[in-house]
Amino acid sequence: MDATLDNFLHRLPVMAGLDETALQFLGAQAGDESYAVGSVIVREGDPGDRVYFVHAGRVRVVKETPGEPAVRLAEFGPGDFFGEMSLVESVVRSASVIALEPTRVFTLKGADFYHLYQKHPGQYGIVMLNIARDLARRLRTLDDHFCHVAH
Repeated sequence: MDATLDNFLHRLPVMAGLDETALQFLGAQAGDESYAVGSVIVREGDPGDRVYFVHAGRVRVVKETPGEPAVRLAEFGPGDFFGEMSLVESVVRSASVIALEPTRVFTLKGADFYHLYQKHPGQYGIVMLNIARDLARRLRTLDDHFCHVAH
């Protein structure tokens, strides 16, 4: 595994609690992609098959409605991840993700997590729990924002 990726995975909050074997396994599966400013990384409506972990740069998540300006849902930077809903449900992407600056991401496919489940089910449970905790935190933030806007 690449030293940069190895160091990154060890520091990634969503990987907290994984043992060295699981981190090495996921690192061996990871893809490495780079995007220029303004590049669409994920397009709303496209099939989702992977999760993206931001190593460098910033991205914006936007939801588009025909005839309306795009709505900014979130922005993510180093250490954050997006595209995780493709692990939970097999539906098309619910939003687009655009690079705000030169961005480097590491990716893992849903099949990579399935293979982790087959080989190391306890470690799979840890990473899925970490993802669920982050999703709960994001939902809480959206709830607070929605209540603020509604009043």
